[in-house]
Amino acid sequence: MAGIWHGGTFPLDKVQFSDRKTMADTIGIEITEAGDDWVRGRMPVDHRTHQPFGLLHGGASVALAETLASIGAYCTVDPETHAAVGMEINANHLRPVKEGFVYGEARIESMGRTTQVWTIRITNEKGKLVCLSRCTMAIIKQGG
Repeated sequence: MAGIWHGGTFPLDKVQFSDRKTMADTIGIEITEAGDDWVRGRMPVDHRTHQPFGLLHGGASVALAETLASIGAYCTVDPETHAAVGMEINANHLRPVKEGFVYGEARIESMGRTTQVWTIRITNEKGKLVCLSRCTMAIIKQGG
């Protein structure tokens, strides 16, 4: 498959969150790499992402999933004219995680003119599936 990124390559250096004061920065999400049609990132499992029983919060997994899909979708459009926003997301939480990192990979399934569908697999440090998510993104015109 040919690359899907606007401008030909994924702008890894421009999609980091440090000092942006966003949720992704607050919970420690990092974008680590991208290929022709996928984006990978990681998130720490610590006090910022735990639920009250000391396990990874399902909402944190969903935040990682939507962040990866959103960045992926945004990097396929011309940022001067379009943006990508979440329309729908679902997630199946399959395995608990107490500490370390989880790793997400978002892969595009469908790339239309006004919508995109991404599948996101989140794994633990041993590569075991923690969460399986699907996110639909709306592609909207900027300023209108």
